[in-house]
Amino acid sequence: MSNCSPTELNCGFNQTHDAIKHYYGKQLSNTKDLKTSACAAPAKPLPEHIKDALSEIHEDITSRYYGCGLTVPQCLENCRILDLGSGSGRDCYILSKLVGPKGHVTGIDMTDEQLELSRKYIDYHMQKFGFQQANVDFTKGYIENLKGANLQDEAFDVVVSNCVINLSLDKKAVLSEVYRVLKNGGEMFFSDMYINKTLSEELKKNSMVWGEGIGGALLWKDLFQFAEEIGFSPPRLVTSRYITFNKELEAVVGDYRLVSATFRLFKLPKDAKNDKCLVTYRGGVTGYENELHFDANFAFKEGEAVEVDEELYRILKFSRFAEHFSFLPLEKGSIKDIISDPFQFADCTEGTNSCNNTKFKGCP
Repeated sequence: MSNCSPTELNCGFNQTHDAIKHYYGKQLSNTKDLKTSACAAPAKPLPEHIKDALSEIHEDITSRYYGCGLTVPQCLENCRILDLGSGSGRDCYILSKLVGPKGHVTGIDMTDEQLELSRKYIDYHMQKFGFQQANVDFTKGYIENLKGANLQDEAFDVVVSNCVINLSLDKKAVLSEVYRVLKNGGEMFFSDMYINKTLSEELKKNSMVWGEGIGGALLWKDLFQFAEEIGFSPPRLVTSRYITFNKELEAVVGDYRLVSATFRLFKLPKDAKNDKCLVTYRGGVTGYENELHFDANFAFKEGEAVEVDEELYRILKFSRFAEHFSFLPLEKGSIKDIISDPFQFADCTEGTNSCNNTKFKGCP
């Protein structure tokens, strides 16, 4: 492999790629080798249809899972999905069952060992799911340069990522590439790590700190700035929880705090109208027939009208969710405050702060 970065940033970029490949391809043999709680149970209980899909994933795949959340949004039948940094392929195989035989899932990763493992079990999972043809594939490439992996413009309905963007030196390039490959109305649904203050340059150079995802963890407000600059709708916070460290890593990291948070971003048509609206969930989404928790602020019960902000109206109206909702214009309304700060929400859900259930629907 060339010593020059595929995105032509600089050779330091490629050195970071090489260090990450070594960490996830050579140093880690299974999930237990990680030094944070990032790969702990999801912030919310899994719906039954996702539990069922997960139970069918081969043990060799699940034992090499290095994500920090659950990257399985709702309403996936027949979708084309891209998984950034697909690793062992765990999330790809879950998604491949949920999209069904008419959908398709592509995983992209830069680590040869992970790609070899994920590809090894394609036939196994297709037989498990009862699919006659494979609806999943894995390709080698860099998430900052999806074009280099021959991923075309507007090719995907959904892009997911599970604790990978923090490992990239050029996060804006990643999000820009995602925007390019998403169809209009498409969604990026991703879990990642966020830090409460800028990390020192000394810690950023620590290979363990970087490999564990801390060295590249974003400030959450930077995500919002990147999204606006690229053209995404403002990120919608879904879940968040604090990450803990083992003693070895805690001694290095000190008083920095991190959360694992899931956000969803949408690529909406430029001419999509902005209206306050009453929306009513009509049901029909597999696994969420009676109630659909869309994000940390809004949950929709079947048949119940809910007042939503202008941005959420646009998302529901101009995405794959449109057929599952009815819409009524609203001239006046009093939209509640929207929570976007994943640290505030983690405080709320973990009992370190007061949590008003009527304000933040995501609070358990």
